[in-house]
Amino acid sequence: MTAVTDKFAAASIALTLLGLSTCTALAQKRYDTGATDTEIKVGNIMPYSGPASAYGVIGKTEEAYFRMVNDRGGINGRKINFVTYDDGYSPPKAVEQVRKLVESDEVLLVFNPLGTPSNTAIQKYLNSKKIPQLFVATGATKWNDPKHFPWTMGWQPSYQSEAQIYAKWLMKEKPDAKVAILYQNDDFGKDYVKGTKDGFGAKASSIIMEESYEVSEPSIDSHIVKIKAANPDVLLIYTTPKFGAQTIKKTGELGWKPLQIMTNVSASVGSVMQPAGFDNAQGVISAAYAKDATDPQWAKDSGMMKWSEFIDKYMPGADKTDSGHVYGYGAAQTLAKVLEMCGDDLTRANVMKQAASLKEFTPDTLLPGVKINTGPADFAPISSLQLMKFQGEKWELFGDIINGDVATE
Repeated sequence: MTAVTDKFAAASIALTLLGLSTCTALAQKRYDTGATDTEIKVGNIMPYSGPASAYGVIGKTEEAYFRMVNDRGGINGRKINFVTYDDGYSPPKAVEQVRKLVESDEVLLVFNPLGTPSNTAIQKYLNSKKIPQLFVATGATKWNDPKHFPWTMGWQPSYQSEAQIYAKWLMKEKPDAKVAILYQNDDFGKDYVKGTKDGFGAKASSIIMEESYEVSEPSIDSHIVKIKAANPDVLLIYTTPKFGAQTIKKTGELGWKPLQIMTNVSASVGSVMQPAGFDNAQGVISAAYAKDATDPQWAKDSGMMKWSEFIDKYMPGADKTDSGHVYGYGAAQTLAKVLEMCGDDLTRANVMKQAASLKEFTPDTLLPGVKINTGPADFAPISSLQLMKFQGEKWELFGDIINGDVATE
C-alpha cells in the first residue's frame, strides 16, 4: 500500500468515526426528572372522595389503561408509573398532593388533574416549576392560554363553548322561552353562565333567574323549589354529577316539567341519570363529544369494541354505563400518543411541544367527526360537540357536529 493510499484510508476511517460519533450525539436520549430508560412517571390528582367523587372512576380507568400499555411493552420500551392521589375536590388538598407529586415522587408531568377549583389552585405552581399540567380534566376556557400559561393544556371542549351551543339552539328552537340557570358557585359554574350570556347576546334578557349553590351543600332541593317559583320554561343545569342527579330527581318529585339542559360533565347514565330516575330524566338535553357506551349504535364500532374489551380485561365488573370510563380511556390514549411522539426526548419541554403538535388525532372513544387538533397557539384539543336527548334509558344524538371554538386573548 502506498503512502498516498495509507493517507486516504486513514482519512476514510477518521470520517467514519466522526460520522458515528455525530450519529451517537444525535441519537442521545434526553430526560428530565421522572423519565429514564425504563420508566415514565406520570402524576395525577382526582376526587376519589368528597362532593365530586363520582369522577373518581376516571382516575381508576386511567390507571387500568396504563396497566394495559405496560402489559404490551410500554411506550417506546418504557413502562408508565402512574401515581394518583385523592384531593377530595378541595383546592388546598390539591396543592398539597401536587407538591408531593413534584417534590417527593418527582413525576415528569401532572396528567388530567380533575376539577376547575383544584386546577386553578395548582396552575401557577406548576407553570413556575415548568412542569406540564397536561390535558386538564375540566372545560374551563382559561386552560387554553399558552401565552400566559405555556405549561397548562386542556383536553375536553370548553364550558363556554358548550354553553354557547345551548344558548344558540334555544334561540332557534324556543325563541320566547324564559330561562333559569342553576350553577355551581365557582369558576366551573361561572364559565357556563358567561358562555350562556355570550351565546344569547342581545337576547340575554331571556335569562330571568341565576341561582347558585355551594359545593359544600349536602342537597340543593331548596334551590330547585325557589327556581320553580319563578316559573321558567327552561332550566339550565350547570352542576357536577351529584347535584345534577339531585336536580333532575327533585323536578320529578315536584311534578315540574321545564325543558332541562344538563352539562356534558354530568351526563353519565350510570352516575347521574339512573340515580335521578329514568322517568324523571326523559327529554333532558345535553351535548356530547364522546361515544356513549349505552348506545347500541356503537355495538359494532371498532373503537368501542376495543374499549369494551379493555374494560372486561382490566376493570372486570365495572359499570359500563358510567361515562367516566369512556372519558378516562380517551384522555389516557391521548397522553400515550403524545409520549410515543416524544421518542427518546422525554424532557418536559418536548412533552409540551408534542402535545401542541396533535393533528386529526382520533381516540377510540370520540364521536365520528370529532378530532383532536392542537398548535402552539391552540391549547384546546377538542372543540366540537353534538346535541343529544335522553330517551328511555339512553342518550340519542341529534343534529350536526357543532364547533364551539371560543376566542382567547
